[in-house]
Amino acid sequence: MKNVLVVSATRSEAAYVPARLPLLICGIGKVSAAIAVTEALATHPDTSRLMVLNVGTAGALRPATAGLFVPSVVHQHDISSAALSSMGYPVVDRYDLPGGDGSEVATGDTFVADPVHRDVLAARAGLVDMEGFAIAQACSRFDVPCRLIKVVSDEADETAMDWPARVDAAARSIGEWLERNVVA
Repeated sequence: MKNVLVVSATRSEAAYVPARLPLLICGIGKVSAAIAVTEALATHPDTSRLMVLNVGTAGALRPATAGLFVPSVVHQHDISSAALSSMGYPVVDRYDLPGGDGSEVATGDTFVADPVHRDVLAARAGLVDMEGFAIAQACSRFDVPCRLIKVVSDEADETAMDWPARVDAAARSIGEWLERNVVA
């Protein structure tokens, strides 16, 4: 595999990333992620041999969605794409990600803990996160491949508020995936 840069929003989600892999903690949300990844790519000595791996948790938008996913598509769910496009300002609100498993993730700055909001988002994707789209967009600008590795931590409802208690198990799954698929 190419050289990798592992990007995680929080240290807790990256707790089991193998120490030999370079790790960037970008912070929570699209703006923090976009700034941190852009800075890292702008100063990287050779992005032509780099792949960014965004690891972290995601909420499940559909029933019985559990486990680890490598999404094939990432959407930006909290931008008014249709309205802006109708006024002549088209925006990119979706990236196809090579090497994915067919799943889709919707990214937005809202921490989804409301079943009504969850159900609206479920029409577009099976997972929701807060950084994936911004990371994919920064990578696209630098022509660097990007892959998302997301572990379901909650059902994007009121139980999502228990996220801090669930993140360690998700982080272990991420560490195991990296050991099997990147380090090995």
